[in-house]
Amino acid sequence: MVKDGDILLVGGFGMTGNPVHLLHALAETSVRNLVYVANNVGEPGLGGGRLLRNGQIRKAIGSYFTSNPEAVQAAQSGAIEVELLPQGSLAEAIRAGGAGLGGFYTPTAAGTLLAEGKETRVIGGKTYVLVEPIRGNVAFIRAWKADEAGNLVYRMTEQNFNKAMATAADLVIAEVEQIVPVGALDPDQIHTPGCYVDYLVEARMTPEDLGSSASIENSSKKVDPLRLRMAQRALQELKPGQVVNLGIGIPTLIADLITPEMGIILHTENGMLGVGPAPEEGGAMDYPVNAGKIPVTALPGASYFDSADSFAMIRGGHVDVAVMGGLQVDEKANLANWAVPGKPLLGVGGAMDLASGAKKLIITMTHTNPDGSPKIVPECTLPLTAVGAVDLVITELAVFGYPEGRLTLLELMPGVTLEEVRAKTSARFVEALR
Repeated sequence: MVKDGDILLVGGFGMTGNPVHLLHALAETSVRNLVYVANNVGEPGLGGGRLLRNGQIRKAIGSYFTSNPEAVQAAQSGAIEVELLPQGSLAEAIRAGGAGLGGFYTPTAAGTLLAEGKETRVIGGKTYVLVEPIRGNVAFIRAWKADEAGNLVYRMTEQNFNKAMATAADLVIAEVEQIVPVGALDPDQIHTPGCYVDYLVEARMTPEDLGSSASIENSSKKVDPLRLRMAQRALQELKPGQVVNLGIGIPTLIADLITPEMGIILHTENGMLGVGPAPEEGGAMDYPVNAGKIPVTALPGASYFDSADSFAMIRGGHVDVAVMGGLQVDEKANLANWAVPGKPLLGVGGAMDLASGAKKLIITMTHTNPDGSPKIVPECTLPLTAVGAVDLVITELAVFGYPEGRLTLLELMPGVTLEEVRAKTSARFVEALR
């Protein structure tokens, strides 16, 4: 049912909720020149990664290709064409395609490399970028249960891109763990109504199908005390009842410091509120995963939703605080954190959505690069993540903010001198030590 040159929508976030059996069956055919639309292209030799190895993909549209090194190599060599979208824009473009809309305007990516050449409009004094809808000829999706009428129920963080993709293709094939008789599913529990689904395939998931999310390895790796100090200082900014999203790198250390008594609600952009600590053992067969594709637990009161709803929360101002890593922050509160110098520009993920959408943006990063060059600079030279979005910068040396719109030194870390901060900061700043 998939033909040469088709646009193929593929559900999943990493290998979670990924229709791996359908993809592996497609890999056994002679179909070529596919336009592959998914958050990422599977893992090496797994899921979409198998189609990639076979040379069946002509173009990939997604948000995070760097999770598969073979996809990076294919893009760099010109073996495949790639189109990079912020993760929230990708999810919403698919939802718009399924809803018959002609696109939407989003503040995400305004003023950045990914907005170049795109139509923009100023609405209410704010710049928005036009994103056109995405539809497919065929969608491969993965659900937990289906009834014989095609109604689907997803499990934990397996909704991700599946729910929107089920609406946005001419032909929808759902791979499910279990098919039950009509009437066996409670109508209140159905996520995708059967009118969207054309075919069902029953296929059992195994740990091998889940790739790197199959299990968690709890290591007692020693944490750098300077990085831990930054995480502890960032934690002081978080208040009970706040919805908080933690990025990769130093921010992930904050999760280990949060206790249930603090009342902080962790959000992960792949579709979960109420993220708890990692399980003692096990993996994505039994637990949800976070945005780092690492198995986590769900705290009492947790909820699951799909990627489009998750990024609507972010853009809509329902995430109180985002804590992210940084490569550069400048005098105008601009952030650069998604494009590593010398590396291909193939992995933006949800960074742009979070940086521009959260009510408060805290950046935790080392004060300088390994070569000693400053990261707090007069003007960012790396590709921007968001314009004028940063509220607080926490390094191992100091805390900076932007009261009255000016970069201001607010605190020195214990044992750090003002002279050291001045020497390692190329940006101009006001001193207002408290």
